[in-house]
Amino acid sequence: MNKTQLEILENALDISLSDKQIEKFEQYIKFFLEKNSHTNLISKNDEKLLFEKHIFDSLAIDKFMKTQKLEGLPRLLDIGTGGGFPSVPIAILYENLNVFPLDSITKKINIIEEIKTELDLKNLYPMCDRAENLQLKRNAKKYDYVTTRAVAPVEAILKYAMVNLKPGGHFIAYKSKKAMDELKEADKTMKRLGAKVVEIIEYTLPMDELYERNLIVFKKYL
Repeated sequence: MNKTQLEILENALDISLSDKQIEKFEQYIKFFLEKNSHTNLISKNDEKLLFEKHIFDSLAIDKFMKTQKLEGLPRLLDIGTGGGFPSVPIAILYENLNVFPLDSITKKINIIEEIKTELDLKNLYPMCDRAENLQLKRNAKKYDYVTTRAVAPVEAILKYAMVNLKPGGHFIAYKSKKAMDELKEADKTMKRLGAKVVEIIEYTLPMDELYERNLIVFKKYL
């Protein structure tokens, strides 16, 4: 991770990485690009924007997490993690948070397992499964946080997020500027599931073109 990128994180997100975290991000970027050369984790066009469109976007969750007390190793489930966004950057940034990347595509989870080993991320627990199956498993545990990024409209993903959240837990959805339209369509579903929007965090990606993003933060009340 170069000096410019570190300055962007500090100025835009108020994130200051330790030397250890910088080293892990540098390892991560190198290893990810190597794997992406033969496995389609992100598009080839996005490789040169890996930091701006994927790592920075993933770490924008810090705008919300700064308000949280991460005590006792809380658990975060990332539904539809794909190539590991936002799960892997989150695991690097928060050593005191256990992160569970979930995806139904085996080859993607296998690569995240390799990333876990390569970076020695002891707080990363990749899972190959579908979100609707998790709570059917014996002794299934609930999560303090659930995240999704580029998975499905809010209405479609809410039921999977809520069923896996502890009461009082938070679901953080990474969304584009169309987020408000999705929220209107999901109003009835939110009421039925006991979900309430407690915060909408707006930010832009550090790119030449205007790229608006939103973190929609839901809280589970039932």
